Amino acid sequence: MSHTLEYYMSLPYSVTLTPDRDDQGDLGWFAQVAELPGCMSQGRTPDEAIERVRDAMLGWISVGLEDGKEIPEPRPAEVDFSGRFLTRVPKSLHAALVAAAEQEGVSLNQFVNDALAGAVQWRSRRRVLASGG
Repeated sequence: MSHTLEYYMSLPYSVTLTPDRDDQGDLGWFAQVAELPGCMSQGRTPDEAIERVRDAMLGWISVGLEDGKEIPEPRPAEVDFSGRFLTRVPKSLHAALVAAAEQEGVSLNQFVNDALAGAVQWRSRRRVLASGG
């Protein structure tokens, strides 16, 4: 089923908003739409970056529709994450993680949580664009 530009622009796409310094060291903002690869923009303020990324979304979706490409829809908001996952690591990495946790005086679980959070920068600001921005 084919949808219109208006339909896609009314959906709540996820936008990552990140502080960004320009070549002169001035603070600006970088906005990127998670579900639309390569759809991004910048602005001097968070609001300006969001406004500009909405313009970029208009272009991204318009071109996709003109080319007959499938337009990704936002990820479902109702996904329920348990907060638990299992992973296998080499024995040497397991030993190194345990040693690092002991050195920090925290549990292995806490150490891995902190390391993962830092690695993926989950604390970066996220906003969801809904109809009308």
